[in-house]
Amino acid sequence: MPTTPDPFDLMIFARVAETGSFSAAAERLGLPKSTVSRRITVLEAQLGERLLQRSTRRNFLTEMGQRILIPAEQIIHEVDAVMAVAEHRQVTPSGRLRVSVPGDLAAISLAPMLAEFTKAYSEIQLELDLSPRYVDVIADGFDLAIRIGGEAQDLRLTTRHLVDLGIGLYASPQYRDRAGQPEGPEALAQHDVLVLLADGVPVNWVLNKDAQSVPADMSGRRVCANSYELLFRLARSGAGITAMPDLFARPYLASGELVRILPAWSLAPAMVRAVFPSRQLMPRKTRVFLDALLGHLKPRPLRAPQPLSA
Repeated sequence: MPTTPDPFDLMIFARVAETGSFSAAAERLGLPKSTVSRRITVLEAQLGERLLQRSTRRNFLTEMGQRILIPAEQIIHEVDAVMAVAEHRQVTPSGRLRVSVPGDLAAISLAPMLAEFTKAYSEIQLELDLSPRYVDVIADGFDLAIRIGGEAQDLRLTTRHLVDLGIGLYASPQYRDRAGQPEGPEALAQHDVLVLLADGVPVNWVLNKDAQSVPADMSGRRVCANSYELLFRLARSGAGITAMPDLFARPYLASGELVRILPAWSLAPAMVRAVFPSRQLMPRKTRVFLDALLGHLKPRPLRAPQPLSA
């Protein structure tokens, strides 16, 4: 009974039939002519019949060769289709891209970048998971996850540092004018503070200036929430002072909706990193998204114009 033939040998046979010679087929396949001849001999032995009648000038198909030519050609077509898909995805990034992003970071800071990305790469189907859960990138089928703070623990994942978020205290000009500017961290006890909840526990502020590190006095009135975005909105509405990444506050400082409180003091920065399954053979869709993230979070400084040479 014939043994199962190697699909690669069927491809070789189809190329020989297409070109009419072992030499031309070997050139098309990038193989030595001796390898092509030997693989055809093996294939014939497996099938139990000759596929080609050899002559000095050209090879002719036997009846068996004619019968298996169409299935053999189909293998070539399928391989060519696979290569075409791979080449297209390298030239034009495409396919579904699943990304886990902290909701506050996406809503407050990344929205403009995400809009530009979807316009620039119309063949990428972007799926964003904004839930607060700590996803298992591999088991849950994500291409990339963005994480703030914490340490990388999964050795299966590659980590790419994106940016360190400086964190300061901010309030609306209306609140500052009404409640006054505190003179130091201890004076925050006289103010309304808007505090982030992490795992149900309020995050206390430790303020740093030069070599000093001082816990803020937060014994006054507090509003707590587990959403940066909500605290951000409350601060802009004049409800009190909140700690937030400078990146989030930057546009609202420019528009005058926020002012910096205790500008000489800041909280410890939070590291933002991307994690993904592997840097080797990274899909181009993931690579262009990672590049877009870096460009948004770490914009390159503008270069001064160079004087024209004489």
